[in-house]
Amino acid sequence: MKVKVINRSKHSLPSYETIGSAGMDLRANIAEPIVLKPLERKLVPTGLFIELPIGTEAQVRPRSGLALKKGITVLNSPGTVDADYRGEIGVILVNLSNEDFIINDGERIAQMVIARHERAEWEQSESLEDSQRGAGGFGSTGV
Repeated sequence: MKVKVINRSKHSLPSYETIGSAGMDLRANIAEPIVLKPLERKLVPTGLFIELPIGTEAQVRPRSGLALKKGITVLNSPGTVDADYRGEIGVILVNLSNEDFIINDGERIAQMVIARHERAEWEQSESLEDSQRGAGGFGSTGV
């Protein structure tokens, strides 16, 4: 699938690191380092603007290494970039650690997955078909 992109950052375009990678790393595009204090959240610009085909979205997700090693994650994970959005892609990062985290220009801060999606058409009803799970909620299917 082809996706139009405007790159106003100082960095190369996101790319897949391996043949099996689902996501492309997004890099911070900042003039000076950002200090992210414990439990603080900030919007980090990427300098990227995209035009997705209708029926697709870009999902912005945490990088597992940053999450495990530093406690840094994407707050609204996954963040959705809709096909009709034309603004700059920003990443809302949160620091869940007990230490300050410094974000430097060009640092890989998140990953982006392009995914297809369906649009639902509601069909109002007075009943739903039975299922094995039924109305069982959180944890109802066992450990």
